[in-house]
Amino acid sequence: MSKIKISNGIVHITPLDLKKIIISNLEISKKWENITPIARNEWICWIESAKKIETRIRRIDRAKTDLLNGKSRPCCWEGCSHR
Repeated sequence: MSKIKISNGIVHITPLDLKKIIISNLEISKKWENITPIARNEWICWIESAKKIETRIRRIDRAKTDLLNGKSRPCCWEGCSHR
């Protein structure tokens, strides 16, 4: 695992599978660090709220695409209930 520092959310810690995606692409890393801690929290919670592994994998892939496209939060989700 790389020693690159990846910021967490307000409540949630960035999970390893998401960290790997963020670290694997410099552009995603920059975009991740440029969104707010609350926005990072939303991405993390959205991914971790998946009940099936297939859903989690799809959400991580979508996060990768959406972050690259400049989105700061997951779309069409009620938001993190942990704040």
